[in-house]
Amino acid sequence: MTELNWLPAVEMAALVRGKAVSPVEIARAVLDQVEACEPRINAFSELLPERFLAAAREAERAVMAGEATGPLHGVPVTIKDLTVMRGLRMGSGSLTQEGVVPAEDAPVVTRLLNAGAMPLGRTTTPEFGWTGVSRSPLTGETHNPWRHGYNAGASSAGAGAAAAAGFGPLHQGSDGAGSVRMPAHFCGIFGMKPSFGRVPYYPVNGGDYASHVGPMTRTVADAALMLSVMAGPHPWDHTSLEAAPADYSGRLHEPRAGLRIAYSADLGHARVDPEVARLARKAAEDLAAAAGAALVEVTPGWGPLGPEIGRFFWSSHLTRLAPLLPDWAARMDPGLVACVKQGLTHSLSEYQRMRPRKYAYVAQIHRFFEEVDLLLTPAVSVPAFPLPRLRPADWPEHAWDWLAWAEFSYPFNLSGNPAASLPCGFTAEGLPVGLQVVGRRFDDLGVLQASALFEKARPWADRRPPLARRE
Repeated sequence: MTELNWLPAVEMAALVRGKAVSPVEIARAVLDQVEACEPRINAFSELLPERFLAAAREAERAVMAGEATGPLHGVPVTIKDLTVMRGLRMGSGSLTQEGVVPAEDAPVVTRLLNAGAMPLGRTTTPEFGWTGVSRSPLTGETHNPWRHGYNAGASSAGAGAAAAAGFGPLHQGSDGAGSVRMPAHFCGIFGMKPSFGRVPYYPVNGGDYASHVGPMTRTVADAALMLSVMAGPHPWDHTSLEAAPADYSGRLHEPRAGLRIAYSADLGHARVDPEVARLARKAAEDLAAAAGAALVEVTPGWGPLGPEIGRFFWSSHLTRLAPLLPDWAARMDPGLVACVKQGLTHSLSEYQRMRPRKYAYVAQIHRFFEEVDLLLTPAVSVPAFPLPRLRPADWPEHAWDWLAWAEFSYPFNLSGNPAASLPCGFTAEGLPVGLQVVGRRFDDLGVLQASALFEKARPWADRRPPLARRE
């Protein structure tokens, strides 16, 4: 019973379909794990035990009655507290959202539930998902399962922590500047930001098409399965891709010869912790070897152009929150308030002048991928660091700029490329490190396939964080 919570979704769904395991047994095992470990982690903004158990009982009834079941039948899932769910408070990590209760489910929620997934709860996020640090005025600090008091990373931190802690296999995240990949790096799990538009985003985000919805799991096969359910066009998101997704699960281990794989240690400008650099480089070499490809080290010319563009648009787009400041600034995250105020210094004419620069930058990234199939980099510059800091202690302080240690992620939000973070080792202090795998736009399958090759060569999913062990 106690190990059912750690089962991969692929195995769990097969056991449920074969009547070897009851969804109710799974639900109780997951709830037992949450009860034992959640107070130390704080991954949930809202736990839904009654709804979860009711869904488990209905899933069991359907199986025993021989009814048709979906690919996620009887599998637990969590939903991030920036994603709308009908009838449930949408806190968005902010005290300002009291009383906000959506009247509809986001398409991604509908698809997961229609596929048979059982909703366990809503996971924590920083205030409006603004930062790479796992704390908010509404829910407090979410702790890294590998070390209490340490950052679990970015706006999908609750999802990343829940995945690492064994709170079921499937966790929905979203990523506007790295918020799927950064928690994956910090928490030692797999997280993927698919191509922009692959998964419908609703309500459509105001960040100029930078935000993506993606899976956060402990295995690549589970992410492939979850993505196949979430992906596909939807009329509520005019930016969603018209094409149906590839058969991610069926083609996950399909051979792919002749890959051109590049590695960049710093994109030509990023500061990187030495341990992170060493682990990421070794992982890149091992992935290339597993693919039977040469690894070419590159310093892309577009890399150093990113910091000014990334910071300008990050603060500019957060000015949508400016109307809250007169009444709420004292009860909001001080870093968010500082970031909004920075954005308010940008004029409309400056914004319009910066957009062509951004598009030229994005075009350079896509031209780069005409010569390369995959780009490998560290997922994040640093391992997890103590809460509530915005930067590690040995980095210069700043009122809001956490992007300094996330220079590898936001470029591919701007460009829309698929990108994943996969666990590639641990520091001397036992903190996880991730390798980022970036593919050409629309080649989500290629990123999954490369990640699966690495996972087969260097499996990671059986390691258990200290905070996820029952006392």
